[in-house]
Amino acid sequence: MLGNTFGRIFRITTCGESYGGGLAVIVDGVPAGMELTNAMIQEELDKRKPGQSELDSPRKETDIAEIFAGRGQEGLTTGAPVGIMVRNVDMQPIHVEQYRKVKHLFRPGHAEYTFFVKYGEYYDWCGAGRASGRETVGRVAGGAVAKQILLREKIEVIAYVKESCGISARDMSFEEIKKNYRANPLNCPDGEAAEKMIAKILEIKNAGDTCGGVVEIIARGVPAGLGEPVFDKLSAMIAHGLMSIGAVKGVEIGAGFAAARMRGSECNDPPYIEKGRVRFRTNNAGGFMGGITNGEDLIIRMAVKPTPTVSLEQDSIDKRVMKPARLAAITRRDATICPRIYPVAEAMVRTAILDALYLWRAWQGVQNAVVRSEMGDG
Repeated sequence: MLGNTFGRIFRITTCGESYGGGLAVIVDGVPAGMELTNAMIQEELDKRKPGQSELDSPRKETDIAEIFAGRGQEGLTTGAPVGIMVRNVDMQPIHVEQYRKVKHLFRPGHAEYTFFVKYGEYYDWCGAGRASGRETVGRVAGGAVAKQILLREKIEVIAYVKESCGISARDMSFEEIKKNYRANPLNCPDGEAAEKMIAKILEIKNAGDTCGGVVEIIARGVPAGLGEPVFDKLSAMIAHGLMSIGAVKGVEIGAGFAAARMRGSECNDPPYIEKGRVRFRTNNAGGFMGGITNGEDLIIRMAVKPTPTVSLEQDSIDKRVMKPARLAAITRRDATICPRIYPVAEAMVRTAILDALYLWRAWQGVQNAVVRSEMGDG
């Protein structure tokens, strides 16, 4: 299996499956001499831990983080790759048997068919294996390391549920969103809208079905100049990171698809000078120009599909005989993935931003050395 690493200088490599012994991440590019504790990682992992509300899967995982590499005896990073392990603990025989009974069926909305095409009979049928949402544990742990570095740069990344079941949160300032961060199980900062969303989600859950939504991510304090002009636009790298999350079906930046219905004069963000700094009166570009950050807030939204496991009977195929079959799943599932996917989004955006920051600082260092040499100062 290829493609388990994200990033170029600051990189995360993840491994592990839903019903394996555990999940792990190796983080490259961590500076030496930095304080890094299990508690720092745990704070982020606790956001995506299952079984915290009626909206979540009832699977009871502790998701305890253990830093096993890259940290010296004084508790500071050594400059070596940081390794973080999380053990799977809630894997009862009854749950394995539930998957075993239907392993011959292609579950609608899941990756069984494509994994079967690639890996044949050897693909992991238990709990969706590497295609499971539990794969994101390693991402969140790696993103927690990125968070500690970005905080030193005064860069904040916050994600929240913007919409679910056709109900949208009102437009809110960054300060209000931050104040109401995680104020309810759905992590929607608009309390009134959150109540309506939760009620509708539970209604859908009781009918044996699931739902999706929209998660918005805001990054504040990102300096202008991050990202490369062509293939490595930071906007493209962020989209890559978010679209690599299993349940994400779309990403938009700034005005997004609404830009297609605007005129140029409406869509453009007029610049102005504020205290000697270039600012923009609107942010339809979502903080990017030419894929490079312009110093304004990064505004990104992602579309999250409904949890594919539902209790309603659906058409399937029995791969043993390649004939039609019917399936009504009885395995554990989230009523909606939205309350637990936002920390994954935060992790991927943090990783992409930090990677771009490393690239920019590295290029600047070499460029400045060349300039000094040209001027005879080298």
